Amino acid sequence: MGLPLLLPLLLLSLCDPKIVHGNAEVKVLMEMKSALDPDNEFLSSWTSEGKPCNGDFEGVACNEHGKVANISLQGKGLSGRVPPAIAGLKCLSGLYLHYNSLTGEIPREIANLTELSDLYLNVNNLSGSIPAEIGNMGSLQVLQLCYNQLSGSIPTQLGLLKKLNVLALQSNRLTGAIPATLGDSTQLMRLDLSFNKLFGSIPMKLANIPQLQILDVQNNTLSGNVPPELKRLDAGFKYGNNSDLCGVGFSSLRACSSADSLNPHRPEPYRPDATGLPKGIPQSANINPLECHEPHCPKPSNSSSSTIAVVVGVIILVVGGAVSGIFAFSWYRRRKQKIGSATEVSDSRLSTDQQQTKDVYRKSASPLISLEYSNGWDPLSDGRCGVGFSQEVSQSFRFNLEEVESATQYFSDVNLLGKSNFGATYKGILRDGSVVAVKSINKTSCKSEEAEFLKGLKVLTLLMHENLVGLRGFCCSRGRGECFLVYDFVMNGSLSQYLDVKDGSDKVLGWATRVSIIKGIAKGIAFLHSNKANKPSIVHQNISAEKVLIDHHFKPRLSDSGLHKLLADDAIFSALKASAAMGYLAPEYTTVGRFTDKSDVYAFGVIIFQVLSGKRRTTLPMRLLAESGKLEGFIDEKLRGEFSEPEASKLAWIASTCTNESPSQRPTMETVVHELG
Repeated sequence: MGLPLLLPLLLLSLCDPKIVHGNAEVKVLMEMKSALDPDNEFLSSWTSEGKPCNGDFEGVACNEHGKVANISLQGKGLSGRVPPAIAGLKCLSGLYLHYNSLTGEIPREIANLTELSDLYLNVNNLSGSIPAEIGNMGSLQVLQLCYNQLSGSIPTQLGLLKKLNVLALQSNRLTGAIPATLGDSTQLMRLDLSFNKLFGSIPMKLANIPQLQILDVQNNTLSGNVPPELKRLDAGFKYGNNSDLCGVGFSSLRACSSADSLNPHRPEPYRPDATGLPKGIPQSANINPLECHEPHCPKPSNSSSSTIAVVVGVIILVVGGAVSGIFAFSWYRRRKQKIGSATEVSDSRLSTDQQQTKDVYRKSASPLISLEYSNGWDPLSDGRCGVGFSQEVSQSFRFNLEEVESATQYFSDVNLLGKSNFGATYKGILRDGSVVAVKSINKTSCKSEEAEFLKGLKVLTLLMHENLVGLRGFCCSRGRGECFLVYDFVMNGSLSQYLDVKDGSDKVLGWATRVSIIKGIAKGIAFLHSNKANKPSIVHQNISAEKVLIDHHFKPRLSDSGLHKLLADDAIFSALKASAAMGYLAPEYTTVGRFTDKSDVYAFGVIIFQVLSGKRRTTLPMRLLAESGKLEGFIDEKLRGEFSEPEASKLAWIASTCTNESPSQRPTMETVVHELG
């Protein structure tokens, strides 16, 4: 067998279980554990007796060959270092160590992970320079190194990453010029270099990257003429707080003068000293020694010449067997990154063909693991904004998957607010500093008809009222199998947290606050039931004290409004069981099996009883007391008699009529709002 054919087969053998033994990977993982978690506080599940592909190692996922393919340890509190030993995991395609407290330098050995597509080391305390060797990681698609203490210049070698989609280096201590070679990464969609100490001009080559959507160079010390081609990025080009930049067609930039003219072949600042040698040119400057014809040009060293000779020799050898080599390597690439699962037990009823069509499995991994991430924008409505879902609305409410992941610290457990049968809710902070709640919905819990799902999304965007939790936007990803709804964060929790509290607690609500909360809830439900503001009339279907959130002004905000428009019937039914147990479900539902606006009125009446009594559970005697007008033993004793009896009587009467057994005898919410005044 010739060397040309042997080379790709050698690459293929690296991830073949017959060649690479599992115990070798366990040894590497144990070295990583010692370095990442020196005090054994967070990775106690990693033991030398464990099996990485059987779920024994938290955050470790394997491929179909039983080799470690993903390590997902974001937000775990790790305080150690990234060890050079990680280079031993030859099949690793995703490394997620962000949102920890890791220190030290990025090991140069990490560049040996030639199969790595996603590298997340952001939001740590890493220092030192960015290893130039990273430019050899040809499979890299996402490189996240932001929010560290990295220094030095940006390696020109990063321009060798031809598959790179996202390069995030913001909020470090990087100096020097922006390498023009980054323009050679023609697949770049997002390039963030903001909040560093970079100087010089913005290279023209960056403006010519065909896929580029976002270029952020804010808060540096850049100077010179901004390439006019960057105007095509519109708001995607962020350049603020670079006082020496100039250009035409950019609203906040001054026009350039003759002093701003630049030599396109060299970066700023460029100040020749007395010897004629350029002074102050950073390592990352766009200077190619092969194009240097001056007397002072450095001659290539013997080692460089030797390296070139070896590379040329290898190329000559490889070309002879190119056809067979490419075939073997492309076959290997097609089979790479299929993640084996220990949480999904193999079903013998599935045929061999069915098993092969499962593209991605997950094992003991966080929600972050997403081999499709590098595709960038991926909402369900992308490119197909039919069914009345206008492009204008979809654009204004649409979030990038990266924004959602970053806001929630990649769905870290520390941000988990709660779970339900169909998803989970996380606290998040957007880039503008605003706090949000991100509700994830599993695709299996969504309406199966995409057109119906999109109609439901459109309805949610129309629900804007001061007593409803506002929808900020959404992001739907086929690759992840999830849809994310981004809401305003309501800081004081749910109404249920103010029920059944101890006497003397700071959560005991005063009378005026209780009345205000009841009135606000009524207004929110009345808005849902109306067909005003160019929206259809909506029945909430799941009103409860848990769904009433209290903001910083103690104003009630009804949550999950219209959510049933997105959910499959079985997901809605599972959510109703909790409501029925707490007494919110109208009695007629058991016979007619459907919701009406009078169902919401009934649930609202139950909430009035809860607010007046201060108790989660309402009882029949409580209602009888309310109907008879006897407030003693009904109004919350923790108020110590400090309430308005006429007002309390009126509220008790409204609660009683709203919870009438007969739907026809219940008032409309519009009538209730009028009665409340």
